[in-house]
Amino acid sequence: MPVISLLTDFGLKDPYAGIMKGVILSICPGTPIIDITHLISPQDVHEAAYVLSVAYPYFPQDTIHVAVVDPGVGSGRKIAAVKTEAGVFIAPDNGLLNLVLEEQKVLAAFSLENPDIFIHPVSRTFHGRDIFAPAAARLACGMEMEMFGAPLDTESLVRLDFGSPPEVDEIGVIRGSVITADRFGNLVSNIRQSHIKEAFGEGISFGQQVCIRAGGRIIRGLSDSYNCVPKGELLAIIGSSNRLEISVNAGNAEKQLKLGRKDRVEVYLCREPEK
Repeated sequence: MPVISLLTDFGLKDPYAGIMKGVILSICPGTPIIDITHLISPQDVHEAAYVLSVAYPYFPQDTIHVAVVDPGVGSGRKIAAVKTEAGVFIAPDNGLLNLVLEEQKVLAAFSLENPDIFIHPVSRTFHGRDIFAPAAARLACGMEMEMFGAPLDTESLVRLDFGSPPEVDEIGVIRGSVITADRFGNLVSNIRQSHIKEAFGEGISFGQQVCIRAGGRIIRGLSDSYNCVPKGELLAIIGSSNRLEISVNAGNAEKQLKLGRKDRVEVYLCREPEK
């Protein structure tokens, strides 16, 4: 039986996440359910898209990922069910699947609209309980995705703006942007380790040869760990998602630099200091 993962902004104080699990188990007993997180910042679809994109590769390939961060709940927005080689993703059509679909080939996609699947009456405010959870449970117990509704063109899905994609300018500077800040205040950029290797060569040392500029500050070199610099000092590091992160040892880079989503981050080869 496939795993169902849950990612929401419901928090842990209210019963909403637990209710979704109850619905799933009532329809498909024994389904393994894994919480990615229920602590996405309220209604922050960008944050949810990032968290889902870094979490799903570590799940079994037949996992059913249910992501409910849904400011448009009760409106006419679509609900997308998308099958890829990495599993099935069910989410509102609000950009939440953007980063996943940049990495995964779509094998099939349907609009979740068949009322026979839903719990009735359908609440205007809790589609996680009445639509998302029962759909995932029925899929886990063998229902074909074709039963969900009409085929969906994923090119028509809503797109989020994460800032300019990384690019190398005419003088060899990689220009990217911040896509999120985690709970530690680490600023996660859209510049991947592969972008740095492609721009400057596979053999480059990530020590003092690379400089990073963000928020008017320059960081010389990429650190191997957070404690490579004294407490309170800025550092740059390739994080667990293989993206460039700006951090502060035992501090908060988001607060210190006053940077956030879509702010500029640049990487370039350091010049030798003048003698």
